Amino acid sequence: MMLSPVKPNAAPDANTVLYANQVEKTYPNGTRALDELRLRVQQGEFISLLGPSGCGKSTLLQMFAGLEEPSAGRLLWWNKSQMPAGETGRRFSMVFQDATLMPWATAEVNVRLPLDLAGRSKAESGPRVALALETVGLAKFRNAYPRELSGGMQMRTAIARALVTEPNLLLMDEPFGALDEFSRNRLDTELRSLWATRDLTVLFVTHSIYEAVFLSSKVVVMAARPGRVIAEVEIDGSGERDDRFRVSPRFVEACKYLSELLAEANAQGEEATAAIGGATR
Repeated sequence: MMLSPVKPNAAPDANTVLYANQVEKTYPNGTRALDELRLRVQQGEFISLLGPSGCGKSTLLQMFAGLEEPSAGRLLWWNKSQMPAGETGRRFSMVFQDATLMPWATAEVNVRLPLDLAGRSKAESGPRVALALETVGLAKFRNAYPRELSGGMQMRTAIARALVTEPNLLLMDEPFGALDEFSRNRLDTELRSLWATRDLTVLFVTHSIYEAVFLSSKVVVMAARPGRVIAEVEIDGSGERDDRFRVSPRFVEACKYLSELLAEANAQGEEATAAIGGATR
């Protein structure tokens, strides 16, 4: 494990997939969600955003998905100022906190939805849907409806729907937060395997230190009110990420260190809130 100092002036390069420079977000009610945030995501990284509630993790993710606009600052996707529109090698998908499946449709139909919206024929999309379902272990459940699937299986369906477009980048907004610990650990293992075998870049939002350490090549710690990056921690990637890793000294050390950083992030957020409150009195 190695602490990497935040590099505010780190410029994008040929391997940069996502870039945020001095990004700010202020809502109409005056709430400052993000303040001069800087982040660079490189090709092949698995980065988890970790921080207290209200630090703007999901807001930043939604900006990179094109669902929110920054109030100030600069965003880049593959070094372009506009989001790519399905370009080869520059495709992205997003997985939300909830599976958001159509309850009246089978798993197969839910997974096929992005291809249907893109105008692909069933003959063309069929093999890709089958492969996506097989990848997440749901080939035998393609005709099942969401109500017939467990919470973990519903989230697998949502991940298959994200994979069916063959993305290079996955944006994931705390997708396993509502699951029990056993299901969450299992899906974390499967996601880590997907990342390793499919050459994906992943930006992942979580509130769990343990999940962040298990999954990530780097953990970005954010402080709240307003949200900003206070530290980047590289996680030692040597060896397998399996159940043995969860009880290894490396894992315990990283979790302890991130816990200390989160305490600092909370303290910085409280100080900022107090300062704002004092300035407005």
